[in-house]
Amino acid sequence: MAVTDEAIEKIKGMIVSGALRPGDRLPKESELAAELGLSRNSLREAVRALSLIRILDVRQGDGTYVTSLDPQLLLEALSFVVDFHRDDTVLEFLAVRRILEPAATAMAASRISEQQLDALSAQLDALGAAPSVEELVACDLEFHRSIVRGSGNSVLCSLLDGLSGPTTRARIWRGLTQEDAVSRTLREHRAILAALRDRDAEAARSWATVHIASVEQWLRSTL
Repeated sequence: MAVTDEAIEKIKGMIVSGALRPGDRLPKESELAAELGLSRNSLREAVRALSLIRILDVRQGDGTYVTSLDPQLLLEALSFVVDFHRDDTVLEFLAVRRILEPAATAMAASRISEQQLDALSAQLDALGAAPSVEELVACDLEFHRSIVRGSGNSVLCSLLDGLSGPTTRARIWRGLTQEDAVSRTLREHRAILAALRDRDAEAARSWATVHIASVEQWLRSTL
């Protein structure tokens, strides 16, 4: 194992064991290096690597701290990596979204508040009957993000946020080339919202699946 990898594993072990907790300040570099049996240089490299993936927070002139380890913070790295996808893998991202998002939508049916549903309805009303493709895609992202937040599962929310990037381009492309894409998307949004209003988890799951699958099917036929 490379010395930097060994250093990363040792710091990880301290966090996983509870020796270091969210918000804790790491000991001074010289003390921690001696405690872990590491060189100060390998420890420094490990801290730099762990700060990039939001495990550690290096505060200039103050010290190094364990972050909150909140799922949304930790999964920001996923969004960064996803941006490097190849165009021929976008279908795989959509397939993952088709597994996760209907499940989150079904969960939201029993947990989302009436106020949140009213906000979703107002959002759709404000969009109007003939939005531009760019307006529709922006609304689509926020519509689904709000529903997933309504599921009450922060990990699902962060995962789906990270996965939405590569599918956005596909949805814009679809809106520009398929005549009924805008009206179909609006109808599907209304159907999902109606199922959530009825607190019908299976209907909400089904409509969310149809909604994502229609983009996936269209894209599959054009690639």
